[in-house]
Amino acid sequence: MRTEDLHSLTGAYALHALPDDERIAFERHLPHCGPCEQESLELAAAAARLGLATAVTPGPALKDRVLQRITTVRQVSPGGGTAERARRVVPRGRGLARWTLAACVAAAAGLGGTTVWQYQRAEDAGERAARAEQRAGTLAGVLAAPDAESRTARLADGATGTLIVSEREDRAVFLASGMPEPPQGKVYQLWFDDHGTMRSAGLMEPGRTSQAVLMEGAVDGAAGVGITVEPAGGSEQPTSAPIALMNMPA
Repeated sequence: MRTEDLHSLTGAYALHALPDDERIAFERHLPHCGPCEQESLELAAAAARLGLATAVTPGPALKDRVLQRITTVRQVSPGGGTAERARRVVPRGRGLARWTLAACVAAAAGLGGTTVWQYQRAEDAGERAARAEQRAGTLAGVLAAPDAESRTARLADGATGTLIVSEREDRAVFLASGMPEPPQGKVYQLWFDDHGTMRSAGLMEPGRTSQAVLMEGAVDGAAGVGITVEPAGGSEQPTSAPIALMNMPA
C-alpha cells in the first residue's frame, strides 16, 4: 500500500473500521508519521465524545413500569430449564414484560459502560437504576459542556487516553482506548494530582479495554491526572509508580 493511501486512513482507524490487513499496515506506519498519529488520536477522542454525549437516559416512566413488572414475572424452577417448561410456567402475556426488562438492562449497561443491574428485589434494582442514571447524566453533562477542554496522550502498549475537563461542572472524564488488561488481582486506579498530593479519582473496570470513566470527586484545581496499578478494590494512596501522567487541558 502506498504511503499516500495510508495518510487517508486516519478516520477509519480511529473508528476501528479498517480490515485487518489495512489496520496492520497503518499501525506499522503510525510510529513514523507524527501527523497521522496526532490526527488519529484527535479523531478517536472526538468520536468518543460525540457518541457518549448523545446517550439517552431511560425516562422515569419506563423504569417504574419495569420495576413494577419484575415482581409479577415468575422464574423457571431449577431443573425445569427447557423451552417447553418455560412456556408453561410463564403466564400468557408476560413475555412482553421479560423483553422490556431485558431491553432496560441493556440500555443501563450502555450508559457509561460500567453498570449492570443484578435483580434480587425490585427495591434494590430501583436504587441501582437511580445511581446509574445519575452517573450517566453527570458524565454526559461533562462531555457536552460548552467549556469542556480535552487532552489526548498515547499511553503504554499502544493505548490512548483522553482527559476531558469542564470547569463549569468541576468534573472530569477519562476516555481510555486499547488499554491492556491489568495483571490478575489488580486494577487501574485514577488519581487527581493536587500539586504533588495524589487524590483517588476512582477505578477503571478491569475487563474493558475501552471505556469512559466519570472521575470521582471535583477537579478542584488539580494540576493533572495519574494512573497506577493497584490491588483489586483500590488503595487509599498509590502503591506503585504511575504508568501514565497527564497534565490538565490548557
